[in-house]
Amino acid sequence: MKLSQFALLLVSSGAVALAGCSHTTYVQAAPPPPPANWQGPSPLVSLAEHNGFRDGREDGARDALNGRPYRPEHDARFHNTPGYDPGMGPFPAYRDYYRNAYTRGYYQGFTRHE
Repeated sequence: MKLSQFALLLVSSGAVALAGCSHTTYVQAAPPPPPANWQGPSPLVSLAEHNGFRDGREDGARDALNGRPYRPEHDARFHNTPGYDPGMGPFPAYRDYYRNAYTRGYYQGFTRHE
């Protein structure tokens, strides 16, 4: 083996050996704790998320079991947002939290029953 071939072999095997050494590990710090006076979500938000997720999971499972396509926005409960209590706060806030939770629940119900 000539010296130039040996040098080429040495350089190429060194490059191959070091190829996997460039992995960078990223570490993300945990979020800060909530303020000491934080009481959690409002009763309106809690109710909307509970109702929406439960209803969405039921409707998603039903649609999957009946062979229907994935369409959470087409179910009646998504549009009607049942369970609203006017004494807890404004309807638009309830509707938005309900629908967000509904789509998450629908996804879970639909994908676990395919």
